[in-house]
Amino acid sequence: MQPDMSPADIDRIIEMAWEDRTPFDAITAQFGLSEQQTIELMRREMKPSSFRMWRARVQRRKTKHAATSAVTDDENAPRFKSKSQRAITLNKLSKR
Repeated sequence: MQPDMSPADIDRIIEMAWEDRTPFDAITAQFGLSEQQTIELMRREMKPSSFRMWRARVQRRKTKHAATSAVTDDENAPRFKSKSQRAITLNKLSKR
């Protein structure tokens, strides 16, 4: 874990890790944690049974690994969110 990581950041990382469509690359881009560091954070912050359930779920998901995911936008760059999702800036929904 990075020393300047707040409890809110840890909660957001855990939330992103649980989301099926959020690749590890999105966590890396936003928080600077590699896939291995994210796994270590999940192991440390979760109950052992919850971690095992999450780990089994993630290992079967192609969408958690952008290199194996077919989810891309028009520019062939990895897409971290649904096109129908509201624009998100710094984890806050934009108010239009």
